[in-house]
Amino acid sequence: MRGSHESCGDGRGAIINGMRVRELAEWLGATYEGDGEKELSAVAPLESAGAGDVAFVGTRKAAAAAESSAAGCLIVPVEWPSPSYRTVIRAGEPRTAFARAMNRFYPTMELKPGVHPTAVVGKDVEVGAMVYIGPHAVVGEATRIGVAAAIHAGCVVGKRVSLGEGSVLHANVTVYDNVDIGRGSVLHSGCVIGADGFGYVMENERWHKFPQVGRVEIADFVEIGANSCVDRAALGVTSIGEGTKLDNMVHVGHNCHIGKHVVVAAQTGFSGGVVVEDYAVIGGQGGIGDKARIETRAVLGSGCGVLPSKIVRSGQTVWGTPARPLKQHLEQLANMAHVPEMRKELVEIKRRLAELERQD
Repeated sequence: MRGSHESCGDGRGAIINGMRVRELAEWLGATYEGDGEKELSAVAPLESAGAGDVAFVGTRKAAAAAESSAAGCLIVPVEWPSPSYRTVIRAGEPRTAFARAMNRFYPTMELKPGVHPTAVVGKDVEVGAMVYIGPHAVVGEATRIGVAAAIHAGCVVGKRVSLGEGSVLHANVTVYDNVDIGRGSVLHSGCVIGADGFGYVMENERWHKFPQVGRVEIADFVEIGANSCVDRAALGVTSIGEGTKLDNMVHVGHNCHIGKHVVVAAQTGFSGGVVVEDYAVIGGQGGIGDKARIETRAVLGSGCGVLPSKIVRSGQTVWGTPARPLKQHLEQLANMAHVPEMRKELVEIKRRLAELERQD
């Protein structure tokens, strides 16, 4: 990339001179058509992009909007029939290429390594090279912080925590004792990792706490959204697999095992002992009952309610509460739409039957 950067208030670098179309295409490992020397300075949506902006075409609707877009360059599918006057970059996955371009135009601002004077670091803490510990952060005893990890302002990290290389705890994250977080993982503001699971037993008409003495293990390249919670196991481990992404306000209960590359949208809750296998997709505002199992590559629509101990089979798409196969759910919705009409017909049948009985 040509040009220099300056700091932005949003924590990203602002490009001063930008880059050419051909340079961006080369960096993306893609091909371009049109004016390869055109200067690009930013990324933007199709509808508001200008002559110096890059936008992308990822859907049929977007393809229609692209005709009227003033974007200087479009990232398009390989097979997209672009007009000859357009400058385009062709990519197998335009949305992914656009995301990479965004990181290129707006790289994350580099933090200066070091421990802020107001931070409190306990005894026997291992701090790797290029680590950043921000204002008023607290790090407990015997914790290990990997190379180039960042702990931002106001974070509280407990004892015997392992934070992997390049991981980031944004402001005001709380990590309880005995938690392992893998390399390259990102925890957004307000996350609470390792709090007690919700476990109680009834005795003499009163609830008594069942001790929560397990651990939490978060694998590499996991991202957990703001104000999400992952509870420690009662016994054993609560685990989040490699590459999994949790949205904001997601709750993972005690002894859950979330597999690799799972995506979970906001406001979803997992009761204790739930197993979610690799590559599952779970929509927002879902509720998963205790000890349910979501098998590999299953898809749960938004608002799904999965009953305790229910198994959602591999590759299956389910919707509704209780969750059922999508085709069945849609059929039931269609039937429900006819209920008012059927009710009127039933009233009419009852009226006619009453009239016949009077005649008899």
